Amino acid sequence: MLKAVLFDLDDTLIDWSGFHGDWARMERQHLHNVVDYIRVNVHPLNDLDAYATEFRMRTMDAWTAARTSLRAPNLGTVLVETAVALGVPSEKLDARRLLEVYAWNAVPGTRMFPDVPGALMQLHRRHIKVGIITNAYQPMWIREVEMASHGILQHFPECRISAADIGYLKPHPTIFQAALNCLDVKPNEAVFVGDDPDADISGAEAAGLYAVLRYSPGQESEIEPSIAQDARITSLVQLLPILDRWFPGWR
Repeated sequence: MLKAVLFDLDDTLIDWSGFHGDWARMERQHLHNVVDYIRVNVHPLNDLDAYATEFRMRTMDAWTAARTSLRAPNLGTVLVETAVALGVPSEKLDARRLLEVYAWNAVPGTRMFPDVPGALMQLHRRHIKVGIITNAYQPMWIREVEMASHGILQHFPECRISAADIGYLKPHPTIFQAALNCLDVKPNEAVFVGDDPDADISGAEAAGLYAVLRYSPGQESEIEPSIAQDARITSLVQLLPILDRWFPGWR
């Protein structure tokens, strides 16, 4: 019996194909906010270049280690550790406050996929629970600011999970189990929809969930043959017929 559908966030609900900006330049502005806050309120810190360089190195190192360990990096932790490496006393730093002044929001050029509201409305009407599991290294409350800007947040009232908060990245089973616990459903009562064959599809299936790959037209040649044809979609409009086959009578 179908009770829940869980979704990845980026390139599943939020379309990043329109982003063509300079990520490093955009990130530098966020880091400028952090350095200014520390300089004015915490400790003398005037070298934005040094902070940005140290931050990028620590971020890359954290993600490199995560590919093997699946231990999730955390933006707040990296911001604090970067400041400490440049001489700021750790006891004077608060990760939550640094994240607030970092001021993450919707990235220019990104948008909610237009098929999202209709598909979610169909699930809500039939009392199917929905949730989000994202491999973001931002805590979920930061991504929620972005989701609200895109008009997505209102559709997910119960379960929104970021790897940064759980401590593990997909495909680790811990993060999937956290979402199942959040919605109080069993693995065989849930479907996961995501765009990453390894993190999303293999991870969800290993955790006992059904899994559906969302991919962009033209990417067919990149899809692993192990991903069944009836578990691939290019639009969430195609999700409901798959649910009909897997869970007859759910609607």
